[in-house]
Amino acid sequence: MRKRIYEIIERGRSGDIISHIYDILMLIVITASIIPLMFVEERTEFIIIERITVSIFILDYLLRWITADYRLRKKGLSFVIHPFTGWAIIDLLSILPGLQILGRGFKILRITRLLRILRLFKFIRYSNKIQVLLRVIRKEQGVLLTVLGIAIFYVFLTALIMFNVEPHVNAATGAVTFEDFFDALYWATVTLTSVGYGDMVPVTDIGRFISMLSALFGVAIIALPSGVITASYLEELKGQKNNSKNDATDA
Repeated sequence: MRKRIYEIIERGRSGDIISHIYDILMLIVITASIIPLMFVEERTEFIIIERITVSIFILDYLLRWITADYRLRKKGLSFVIHPFTGWAIIDLLSILPGLQILGRGFKILRITRLLRILRLFKFIRYSNKIQVLLRVIRKEQGVLLTVLGIAIFYVFLTALIMFNVEPHVNAATGAVTFEDFFDALYWATVTLTSVGYGDMVPVTDIGRFISMLSALFGVAIIALPSGVITASYLEELKGQKNNSKNDATDA
């Protein structure tokens, strides 16, 4: 009985209709649970949604706990280890706000609303597409980390140049351009990603020239990981499709 429960609550496997239904149900519950976060006011229907979804989360948490030995494969020790695993901690933290045991002080700090946002991470567990994307990221982590290193170096270099080239106070308007180095880092980052909010802009010709170069190189740097992830993602989907065909042939 416990083994069948474990098979159902784990992410749906090929041909297991009940497990797939459970996954879809949990995705719906997760989506419903974050709807109240889109509104400031508290409504009666939101309280009802919270109670229902939290009850389902608690049931899911308990079912995963009593079947932990099938996943962790450490016999009786699995039940002790389970509450301290990453997913179990996320599950527990997402449940706590609904139990209203965190006290008024936490509500003032809006911690309870932030903890509810953790429920979005549960999508990773039940969504096959997100699982594929995570496998792609793990597969290409070497390339992605290299690109990230290049981006960080370029941001730091551009910020350093701009901070020393631009006047800290605009002589014409008296406005502060880059008050400190963090402002320069902020500007370099938003320019690298081609966003450019316009709240900080260079006022000298050389500063504007550097800004143009930063925007151009930013497009190239951001495009690198996009191409790697897209190619690897398509390859992963193709592999999954071939595996499904092979399973169907064997059946």
